[in-house]
Amino acid sequence: MSRTITPPRRARTAVLAALALVAAATGTATVLEGPAAAAAAGCTVDYKVQSSWNGGFSGAVAVTNTGDAVSSWKLEWSFAGNQKVTQGWSSTITQSGTAVSATNASWNGTLSTGASASFGFNADVTGTNAVPTTFKLNGVTCNVPGGGTPSDPPTTPPTTPPTGPTTPPTGPSARVDNPYAGAGVYVNPEWSRKAAAEPGGSRVSNQPTGVWLDRIAAINGVNGGMGLRAHLDAALTQAAGRAFVVQLVIYNLPGRDCAALASNGELGPTEITRYQREYIDPIAAILADTKYANLRIVTTVEIDSLPNLVTNVSPRPTVTPQCDVMKANGNYIKGVGYALNKLGAVGNVYNYVDAGHHGWIGWDDNFNASAQIFKQAATAEGSTVDKVAGFIVNTANYGATKENNFTINDSVAGKSVRESKWVDWNRYVDEQSFAQAFRQELVGVGFQSGIGMLIDTSRNGWGGTARPAGPGAQSTVDTYVDGGRYDRRIHLGNWCNQSGAGLGERPKAAPAAGIDAYVWMKPPGESDGASKVIPNDQGKGFDRMCDPTYEGNPRNNNHMSGALPNAPLSGDWFSAQFQELLKNAYPAL
Repeated sequence: MSRTITPPRRARTAVLAALALVAAATGTATVLEGPAAAAAAGCTVDYKVQSSWNGGFSGAVAVTNTGDAVSSWKLEWSFAGNQKVTQGWSSTITQSGTAVSATNASWNGTLSTGASASFGFNADVTGTNAVPTTFKLNGVTCNVPGGGTPSDPPTTPPTTPPTGPTTPPTGPSARVDNPYAGAGVYVNPEWSRKAAAEPGGSRVSNQPTGVWLDRIAAINGVNGGMGLRAHLDAALTQAAGRAFVVQLVIYNLPGRDCAALASNGELGPTEITRYQREYIDPIAAILADTKYANLRIVTTVEIDSLPNLVTNVSPRPTVTPQCDVMKANGNYIKGVGYALNKLGAVGNVYNYVDAGHHGWIGWDDNFNASAQIFKQAATAEGSTVDKVAGFIVNTANYGATKENNFTINDSVAGKSVRESKWVDWNRYVDEQSFAQAFRQELVGVGFQSGIGMLIDTSRNGWGGTARPAGPGAQSTVDTYVDGGRYDRRIHLGNWCNQSGAGLGERPKAAPAAGIDAYVWMKPPGESDGASKVIPNDQGKGFDRMCDPTYEGNPRNNNHMSGALPNAPLSGDWFSAQFQELLKNAYPAL
């Protein structure tokens, strides 16, 4: 079988100005070098295993042209084992049996004498992962006849300036208003490999997603998986000298997510010292390594917890006793403040605080109160509002980015859209209008005027055959709203593995005023929570909102949960959900 892997859009340059590759389990290939004088063809090759996991690895290849200038190139080699390339970037990779060829992308085909190009790939492997020893550039073996002999790997990276359409790095101390502007974004090889293994998944496996640090063990890697340093090292390879964003999710507060059992964490309500010393401090120390100073590190800080201190505490009808505990002990405020202060002290870290979604804090009772809670957290434990680059909405949720078939100002049969059962007196009908308005509210309570907003669009596309083509019938305000809304959930309060959802807008920078980026912070295909009790050592409970037979509670106005059946623990791969997201993607794939 032959496999062709087209380069993802995120790969905009393949030439290295400074290549820092860290060999993992199997080491480095012998570099084969041609004669010093220009010849018809010649090259040096640096092939390294960047990172490894059970059943796979990520490879990085740098090729330097030591012969005459070429306008296009193809590098060929053969694997000695059963390695199978599953994804590539900065080149088009084709494999037949053990034979592999990598051809230039449209923008990096020209290599002058002494110029270099780099590309990378993910591959499956079982058994020994031997490093290839022979390479051909445009059909000529790199140690050309009569030329040089194999030499040691170079001890310094290539110094040829980039020739592709790159954005120069801004330097370790330079900050930018919007970290996503003009930058590539990291593709998590572990998520990418799972997505590419799904039927049709290769259409999106090159998209950037968040790296979730949802427990202490995740810092060094869980069950042989990549830890934080491995991800940052892989990001350096993908960056290839250009401006580059890495997205991290900081998610391990004591008593985490007090109103949703499925996403409870490993730390008890009083374990604030462990959170600070064993979780935040080690992360901050790694991020402060000067090796990573040219990366733009975006953190999503503590999903869901802070809004619970507004909506799910006494005397609210949706009170959850555990949320009362967390409000009384102050550990959400202390934890977020400590995280912002420590992480924000690293010059290339951009903190974005989670701000819920429009179906949570878009009501008058919650809107300003939430902004005040965020200000309190941002100024706790030595932090200041200067440590906050912005906020993120709709993280791991399903609210539509834009509802185009009705607005909050519409009226039908003498009734405002706000009076419809779906909107239920909310001030907002979608995430973008909410994010833009909430940004202004945050500035009003004391945050910097330059803060930006992120919208998680990973699962809010709501395409497929159920997507309305236009407004609903104007018989009543409910037929108007229900017939036209893209968001097909049974109720806005439903949040777990929602049936009918689809992939949303692909990640992009600066899509609208005040919005720094659309992002896929929640990796599509990772479960929100188990459909039934599953014993585990991660502190994750069983939440009935993830049970498709559940008839609801006051937070979703006693509606059915709308959850998909047979879901695994939160964060585990959920193939059926991923397939549904592909099917219902909007824009369509």
